[in-house]
Parts: sequence; structure tokens; C-alpha cells
Amino acid sequence: MRGLSVLEVSCDKEMLNLEYIYSYLKESYWSKNIPKSLFLKSVENSLCFGAYLNDEQMGFARVVSDFSTFAYLCDVFIDDQFKGRGYSKKLLLEVMKHPELQGLRRFCLGTKDAQGLYEKFGFSHIRHPENWMEINRKGLYIDGAL
Repeated sequence: MRGLSVLEVSCDKEMLNLEYIYSYLKESYWSKNIPKSLFLKSVENSLCFGAYLNDEQMGFARVVSDFSTFAYLCDVFIDDQFKGRGYSKKLLLEVMKHPELQGLRRFCLGTKDAQGLYEKFGFSHIRHPENWMEINRKGLYIDGAL
């Protein structure tokens, strides 16, 4: 990896520390116990953003998109030891200005506790949630369900 002295955000998948990302995500509330094979497939099929500080990965974000009309932002994190220093804002700024994500009709995400952060980037609560539907298979990664 190149010598980095300041926070850098890159979409180069070769730079991603997959073991580090997986170790964080498999403990997160949104993908608890995700099988490694599914994690790797998700990275392969997404636009990924790694956040690096002094040669070490310390954050990640992933976007699932058709790059024309729709995108879903997910798996966003900054390592706990670096929280509160503005790194999440820098990461999200890089996501939001990516050329492939411009002009989308809809850009969605789900969060339990970071609404204030995402609102700074133009996200808002769904105006007509009654129009949205989902399949939400809770506990899918627990007890070998997959």
C-alpha cells in the first residue's frame, strides 16, 4: 500500500483489507454473523470505498447501484477508535461526489442511529413510507440459516 499521511478514500478494491472489514461487519448490528462468502460476494458486486489513515484501513462504505436511477448505501463504518474526528463526513463526501453516483433518482440507506450525519448529505426520512415494501429476513445469519 502506498505511504499515506492523511485520510485517503479510495475505490480501489485491491487496497481493501477484507479481513479487517469482515471482522467489523460480522459484529455489527446490521450484518451480525454474516457468512464470509456472502460478505466477499457483496464486495465483489458493489462500489466500495475504503478509508485509510497512515497506511491503515479505518473505515468502509459500500454502494449497490445500477449507476443510472437507484443506489443503496450500506455497510458504512469508521473504526471506533477514530470516531468523532470528522472522518465519517470525509468518507461520505467522497461517496456522494463519486461520478457514477450523480443524477440518481433515488439514493437510499437504513440507519439505526446516524440520521443526523446522513441528513447533512441530503438524506431525509422517506416521505411516503406507506408506498415502500420490503422483505426483511431477521436472523438470517444466525444458527447456520444460510
